[in-house]
Amino acid sequence: MTSPSDIPEPVTLGSWPTPLEPMPRLAQELGLGADDLWIKRDDLTGLGGGGNKTRKLEWLCGAALAEGATHLVTTGASQSNHARLTAAAGARLGLRTVLVLAGTPGAPAHGNLALDALFGASVVWAGDTQGDALTAAAEKVAARLRADGAVPALIPFGGSSALGARGYAVCGHELLAQAPDLDTVVVALGSGGTMAGLVHALGTGRVLGVHCGAVADPADSVAAFVSELSGRAHPPGSLRLRLDQVGEGYGALTEPVVAALNRTARTEGLVLDPVYTGRAMAGLIAAVEDGHIASGRRTVFLHTGGLPGLFGHRAALETTTSDLAARSHTL
Repeated sequence: MTSPSDIPEPVTLGSWPTPLEPMPRLAQELGLGADDLWIKRDDLTGLGGGGNKTRKLEWLCGAALAEGATHLVTTGASQSNHARLTAAAGARLGLRTVLVLAGTPGAPAHGNLALDALFGASVVWAGDTQGDALTAAAEKVAARLRADGAVPALIPFGGSSALGARGYAVCGHELLAQAPDLDTVVVALGSGGTMAGLVHALGTGRVLGVHCGAVADPADSVAAFVSELSGRAHPPGSLRLRLDQVGEGYGALTEPVVAALNRTARTEGLVLDPVYTGRAMAGLIAAVEDGHIASGRRTVFLHTGGLPGLFGHRAALETTTSDLAARSHTL
C-alpha cells in the first residue's frame, strides 16, 4: 500500500463540484417516483469537452509533473474519450501528448479524433491490437522519447489505476454531501477506475457498475484498484455488476442502448454516448425492470461524458436519426 506521504498532489483541471440534477420525467416513465432519479453531471467537468477522465487526470498529471514530465503518453481506441481529455490536459499544462491508438491511419478525423487534433496531440497508430499489446506499443513510444531526451509519463489505459481512482473517491464524498440519502449510483464500467473510486468512498452496496466491454475481467480490475486504495483485499464477487449490456462487444451498438439514448434525450434533453453512458442507462433501465432499483429510493446516474464519441459512431448517428424524415416537412 502506498503511504499518504508518497502520493503526489493533484493538479486542478476541472470545475467542482459538478451539479446533481433531478430527472423527473424519465423517472416517471420508468415507473419510479418523480424524486427518485437524479443525474451527476460529470459531463460538465469543464476541460476539453468534459467527462469523467478529468478527475483521474488531475491525480495522474500531478504525478507526471512531480516527475518532471515533458510528454504524456497514453492509449485507447480511435474514439477514446480518455485520449481526448489527456490531450486537453497536456495542452492545459504545457506538456506534449502522444496518443497510441488502436487502428490504422486514414480513418475520418471526426468525433474525438477531431478534438485530439485540435488540442495538438500526436497520434501513433498501433494497428489491430488491444490490452497488453497496446500497452507494450505505448511503452515503445515512451522509450523512443526517452532516447531523444524527453521525459514521458505513461498514463494508463482509461486513466485507471489506484492513483487515478482517487479522483472518484473524491467524487463519492462529493455525492454524499449533495445526496446524503443516496441508495444507488449507476455508472458505466469501462477500465474500472471510476467504479473503484466510488466503491472505495461509498461502499460496495451503493455502486452498480454496468460493464461496457472495454476489459475482459471487469470484476477483477475493479477489485484490484479498490484493494490497493484501501490496503486490504476486496473480493471481486462482492461487487454489484451488470454484464448484460455488452452485446456483440465494445463499440457495437445494441437495441437497448438505442432505446436508452432516445428515452433520455426525449424526456430530459440529455445526450448520452453509444459506448459508455448509453450502456449504463440501458443497465439502469434493466435494473428497474427486474426490481434491483426500486421506487422510493434515491438513485443517481453518473454521467461520465462522451458526447464527442456520438459524432464518431456512424451506426449510432444513423440509427438515432433514422426516423427524422417522418418528422420533417417543407414549407
